[in-house]
Amino acid sequence: MTEQPNGPGPKPSIPDLQHKLRTSRRLNIGLAAMVAFLFVVVVTQQVTASTPSGGAATPSATAPTGTLAQSVARDQADDPMAWGDPKAPVVMVQWTDFRCPFCASFAEDSLPSLFTDYIDTGKVRFEIHDVAFFGDQSVDAAAAVRAAGKQGKAHEYMVVMFDAAPSSGHPDLPAAKLIGFAKTAGVPDLDAFAADLADPAVHQQVIADTTKAQQMGVTSVPYFVIGGQVVSGAQPLASFRAVIDTELANS
Repeated sequence: MTEQPNGPGPKPSIPDLQHKLRTSRRLNIGLAAMVAFLFVVVVTQQVTASTPSGGAATPSATAPTGTLAQSVARDQADDPMAWGDPKAPVVMVQWTDFRCPFCASFAEDSLPSLFTDYIDTGKVRFEIHDVAFFGDQSVDAAAAVRAAGKQGKAHEYMVVMFDAAPSSGHPDLPAAKLIGFAKTAGVPDLDAFAADLADPAVHQQVIADTTKAQQMGVTSVPYFVIGGQVVSGAQPLASFRAVIDTELANS
């Protein structure tokens, strides 16, 4: 299951619609074949990854090598929003909006087992890339995780926040609640956390990374690139295991 931001579009006139339908009959086959290809081209040739604290990684002057996941990963040993051995044979990148109920479902139902069996054992390097698809509070939530990450508590913070998420719909996340999560997660300096949470520069970093993800073709969450494979939605744990095991066998 994935969640997509919604928005109304303009309504075409009947002649315009008829013209578009005639045109689409000639183009549909070609477009369908191009969609998957364009995603790979964009993410492997046009992505300049950025760190959770806003620093940009230097793009390679040559064509990217390795798997698709390696080409979109930040690949930084001290990354506060990445876990596992930086030299793990499989890289797993997740795009998430912290107000997305399906992202919460993945975090609660699948991620703990993936940590135990793959990430903590050195088989998988796991990175979170935040996006803010569902309004200003999604920006605030991403800023909160980044603020916790500055104090080494990003994972603990996400566990607390997703544990408090409702079973459906987008949670209400005012600043007071986000600060309360930090206390529960054991963030040591709450004053520094609050200052980072309110920092406009951190918010702009979240917005910029959201735009970058959309340009890459990430328009719904949760969204994953695991090795050379793309996985969309909060799939069952067994599905993630099958993909990871395949990628490990091919590494």
